[in-house]
Amino acid sequence: MKVIVILGPTAVGKTKLSVELAKRLNGEVINADSTQVYQGLDIATAKVTEEEKEHIPHHLFDIKKMTEDYSVSDYQRDVRMMIDDCMKRGKTPILVGGTGLYIKAALYDYQFEPTSYKGDYQHFSNEELYRQLCQINPNTNIHPNNRKRVERVLDYYHETGQVLELKEKSETLLYPTVFIGLTCNRNLLYERINHRVDVMKEQGLVEEAKKIYDSHIRTKAVMTPIGYKQLFPYFEGKESLDNCLETIKKESRHYAKRQYTFFKHQLPVHWITVNFEQFDKTVQEAFDYVSGK
Repeated sequence: MKVIVILGPTAVGKTKLSVELAKRLNGEVINADSTQVYQGLDIATAKVTEEEKEHIPHHLFDIKKMTEDYSVSDYQRDVRMMIDDCMKRGKTPILVGGTGLYIKAALYDYQFEPTSYKGDYQHFSNEELYRQLCQINPNTNIHPNNRKRVERVLDYYHETGQVLELKEKSETLLYPTVFIGLTCNRNLLYERINHRVDVMKEQGLVEEAKKIYDSHIRTKAVMTPIGYKQLFPYFEGKESLDNCLETIKKESRHYAKRQYTFFKHQLPVHWITVNFEQFDKTVQEAFDYVSGK
């Protein structure tokens, strides 16, 4: 039995394809999006709705409160347990999401050193944290903008007094895996992203963000997804709503570009150009590819 991975940038149709393939492959959907594990972060993260699930079992969604920590190593542990459980029950595990590191951690032999220490870094810039890292490891090869990795190394050092080297042990997949990537013309994708933000506004994005703003919760869970902190200046009377929504669109487009770059260089993806007007053809193409592997 194979693991099916459906990946791609935001707004390209991953959720719909995952459900349709699950119907055909006796499958269950497993979340591979780092923002969708949190309860209460629904609209901005484009979390699958009950209606969209179409009675297909979905796992690792809404498993943590937004005040709780959830690391890549936590996800690695949980997703592998879920994959194994699906296979034992004769179900096809279908990972769907846009968080590349989650997908790699799930399927490749990534190893993470556990740490119980969690530093409070939210008031430090990337550059300030990087200077701290260089003090303990002047020869580090971690990029200054790779904030999560910098924080992990600092946490490990504060707890153990040792410098942590995060390495991928092997490029060998732990499971037979088929990677399907969804793509489309860049201009069309950007139009879809812009439209999605407009739809999110109609669905209550501003109200969802205001609730979070008023809660004074400023954890990674809240500050990482695009769609919440970008609205904070509006609530503070510093920016117009239109300007904040435009910022969300712009940052979402930039994020989509970064997602493409990661997937194309890090994973052995079979790319399918989405036919949005006749999506059943996209489903059939994906099904034929999976069946032939």
